[in-house]
Amino acid sequence: MTPEQMMILGVLALTMGLFLWGRLRHDVVALASLMACVVTGLVPAAEAFAGFGHPAVITVASVLVLSQGLQNTGAVDALARAVLPRQAGRLVSMAALLSLGAALSGFMNNVGAMALLMPVAVQLAKRLEMPPGQVLMPLAFGTILGGMTTLVGTPPNLIVSGFREDAGRGAFAMFDFAPVGVAVAALGIAAIAVIGWRLVPARKAASASEFDAGAYMTEVRVGDKSKAIGLTLRAFEREIESSDAQVVALVRNEVRLLAPHGGRRIRAQDVLVLEADVEAVAETLSVFDLTLEEDVKRAKAEETETDTEAGEDAKTMDERDTVLREVAVLPSASIVGLSASDLHLRTRYGLNLLAVARDGQSPRARLRSVKLKSGDLLLMQGPAESLSEFIHDMGCVPLGARDLRLPSRRMAITAAAIMVGAILLVTFGVLPAAASFALGVLASMLFRTVPPRQVYTAIDWPVIVLLAALIPVAGAMQATGAASVLAEFLVMEVAQGQAVAALAVILITTMFLSDVMNNAATAAVMCPIALGIAGTLGVSPDSFLMAVAIGASCAFLTPIGHQNNTLILGPGGFRFGDYWKLGLPLEVLVTAISLPLLLIVWPL
Repeated sequence: MTPEQMMILGVLALTMGLFLWGRLRHDVVALASLMACVVTGLVPAAEAFAGFGHPAVITVASVLVLSQGLQNTGAVDALARAVLPRQAGRLVSMAALLSLGAALSGFMNNVGAMALLMPVAVQLAKRLEMPPGQVLMPLAFGTILGGMTTLVGTPPNLIVSGFREDAGRGAFAMFDFAPVGVAVAALGIAAIAVIGWRLVPARKAASASEFDAGAYMTEVRVGDKSKAIGLTLRAFEREIESSDAQVVALVRNEVRLLAPHGGRRIRAQDVLVLEADVEAVAETLSVFDLTLEEDVKRAKAEETETDTEAGEDAKTMDERDTVLREVAVLPSASIVGLSASDLHLRTRYGLNLLAVARDGQSPRARLRSVKLKSGDLLLMQGPAESLSEFIHDMGCVPLGARDLRLPSRRMAITAAAIMVGAILLVTFGVLPAAASFALGVLASMLFRTVPPRQVYTAIDWPVIVLLAALIPVAGAMQATGAASVLAEFLVMEVAQGQAVAALAVILITTMFLSDVMNNAATAAVMCPIALGIAGTLGVSPDSFLMAVAIGASCAFLTPIGHQNNTLILGPGGFRFGDYWKLGLPLEVLVTAISLPLLLIVWPL
């Protein structure tokens, strides 16, 4: 093994280790990997950023923008109302919802499809009297499965196509993924709809009026006339135990006491940190004459307001209808890593952050200083218009009762026509995928289905940086011959020289990696190895590249394997270990279906 091969394999091993460690963002790790290759001379400095112009990167960014157009105009809402049955039973309703999610994911970003259908899933769970998680997890898996059916359904497919083109075999066509992908998605969805949802742990059920995604952490202040004054914390908790609420911390004189002793007595102006659902908080406030800490702060801010014009604005805001809304933090949301104080919610939007729910656990910081994470569920209070503006600006998604949208029928048709037109240009070979979808982005801006200022916020930039950084790294693996060395080891030592066994190794290895690291990164790492194995065995690389595409789209075991899995973590009340109970049987089923189909559709 040459020094260059040892260096690139060392960089690759360190990169994968950092991905698995999970403390650094994927785009940061990818950029660090690229810089390591530049510094060591494995990637020429002049070519370090060539990945940003790679067709796969341009196509991914363009598809994200076109998906935003479908969301803005309400085209998907109209489709959901037309397709989903309103009175059907569990089997038909689940099958219809999952099929719609998979179909949408084939032609738009699957995270966008999941975000659009989450409120529909929550409402369906209420109608069917099911825990919301037993609908949300099947929908997440269904949208992931749907992404493997077309070229633009998920970034790994575009990456695989790009590697095929770089290998001199031409890019995959729009529906080359369909023969295997559709069969796998259809059988997977059928299995989930019939019996798979029963394997999802039944976390707290939704009540009749609110979607309960586990306990919120919120802060309440003890007023001077509160009935809680003088009670010990133990006695206070006995009074509220029927509603499953508990005191997790006490703030006195700005000092936070975690897990305070039950014998400590409550004083006026204490702040109690409660862990409870929405209804329990409301009941506790009413019985003990307590006040939400955010309401106290807002009242003080208004009392000290000296600007007359600003005071009039505040009065106008108070007169508008104030609503409560639960908001899920998307993995790509711009508020990830920020706190309520950082966001200046009251001054910018006139909103209060009343509570945070996170993976069944209470954040340890004060509510106003909690750093928000993807998958968090926020209980927001404020005018409906301001809430809608906040949700739109920050890239979150509302849960429960959704805002009523009155989209323009003409604009919805225009957005759908632009997407269909771009797909047709690719399907009939008129333009390459990157040019076709970039043309669609231009049309979206001209026809205002996506305002020009929103084009850049619609793009998931961490994913773009990750892809652009890893493409040159993958090129270095091929250029140094490291991919061939690794491929030879897998073929001879693991697969024992058998082509079918090697295909299974590639599929299962890719599937495992996608469960613990970003699926786009997995595809970029595994494609050179797949091509190397095919070259070593002297067989067609297409079946191996397709195995990478399928494996990278099957992240079902953990909440970190795919953004859709992360998105449902809070709303479903899930724990880390809940995913494999449905995910493992589903991955076994996908493997059993896809291996023989790969050998038939893409013979070795």
